[in-house]
Amino acid sequence: MKIPTTKTDKKSYKPLREVEVGYEIDAAKCEQCKERSCLQACPVEAVHEIPPDKHIEIDHKCFGCILCREACPYDAIKMETTLSEPIRENIPNINPKLCRRCGACVDACRTGAIQLISSGREEAHSVIDEEKCVKCGYCARVCPTEAIKYGEILPRSVVGGKAVAVDQRDCIGCMTCTRVCPSKGAINVGNVSKLPFIDPSYCARCEECMDVCPSAAIKYSSRKKAYENFGKIKTMEIVSELLEKETKRLASDAGKIDSILNRISRNISYENTEEEFEIDVTDRLKAEIERAVDGDLEIEDIQYIIEGTAPKRNIAVIEDNCIGCTACMNTCPVNCIELEMPSPVHIGEECVYCGKCVEECQFEAISLKEEYFDSRNGRIFYIRKSLKESRTGEVAIDSKTCQLCGVCINKCPVDAMVLEDNKITVDKDKCIACNECELICPVKAVKLEIKQ
Repeated sequence: MKIPTTKTDKKSYKPLREVEVGYEIDAAKCEQCKERSCLQACPVEAVHEIPPDKHIEIDHKCFGCILCREACPYDAIKMETTLSEPIRENIPNINPKLCRRCGACVDACRTGAIQLISSGREEAHSVIDEEKCVKCGYCARVCPTEAIKYGEILPRSVVGGKAVAVDQRDCIGCMTCTRVCPSKGAINVGNVSKLPFIDPSYCARCEECMDVCPSAAIKYSSRKKAYENFGKIKTMEIVSELLEKETKRLASDAGKIDSILNRISRNISYENTEEEFEIDVTDRLKAEIERAVDGDLEIEDIQYIIEGTAPKRNIAVIEDNCIGCTACMNTCPVNCIELEMPSPVHIGEECVYCGKCVEECQFEAISLKEEYFDSRNGRIFYIRKSLKESRTGEVAIDSKTCQLCGVCINKCPVDAMVLEDNKITVDKDKCIACNECELICPVKAVKLEIKQ
């Protein structure tokens, strides 16, 4: 049977409002896929593999959530969802004879659509501005005299004290609820979680979102719990917005500070020819940073920054001392040393500066130096140190901070790190204390404690 180049069809599925889903599947692209990720992505099992050629078709249960389209690695699925206008309640109707002018509805309305008015022909009563009203029905629920009539179209099987809430642990992010909600502002999408959440103040409890949710993530909750959860999510959203603004400023400041650190370290290196030194640069560093960065910056802040600054390392072969005995080649754990004329030996870029070759060489033909910032007792120092023997120490991993990304395992030159039982462990017998894992860790969860 010949596979057609494309498959086009129209399916209709009716929850509480009409939904028309049009899709097109590129069979040439589809037949390349072995994983069939679209089958697992569909929350209502509307995607099927049809024998004998195993082409993909979508049946009438599809409601256009497009999760299959997003999951397809070959971009073989094209889908368009057309929704009819949502079923909307009528504008609440206020009976002037029952209205007691208490103002409860005026205070409850979040859009300012209700006002108290008075005319010569009738007593003061509440009036709704139809252009501002979002038909949430909250005014009807707070009216003590039931003067506001609302809920003629949508179901009202609501037990008192309940609210509609999204359980984000079950939510699959299809956003169908946002498309069917008749109450403007009731369902929002979080910038942090990228999932919908419901504002109980605007929700009309029409249950339309509950009826169309494919993962049953929308259900009734106590109003207290619903408001608490909404408050937490809203707080996260506000904090996220503030952090986003602060992050842009901090990123700019971090770039400036990094340039200052590089400039100071470069100048001090050129100014000092000693084999080893330790210079207090606290005042110099703070003065330059204060001139470049807006706002107050404490020494503690600078200390945190320099902790993430990689040391400058340099290894070199002193040709006059080297006799080409190859002892360093035999001891190198990463095999980066080789014989190369006219120099007796050459150390490649793969070197991790562990110091084993320095310790092994009997003729002091290899020089290994480190320069770095260090902080002690509220002061910052720039240090140059010559390593005369291999570095020794222990690697400690902060399990609370570690994200188990595995980048340290891949970077370890001697395979001393392994991931077992959701935990990274270090083989102390294999570890050469090269510090590569600490330098590459994106969350600073790895720390090398130097013993010497």
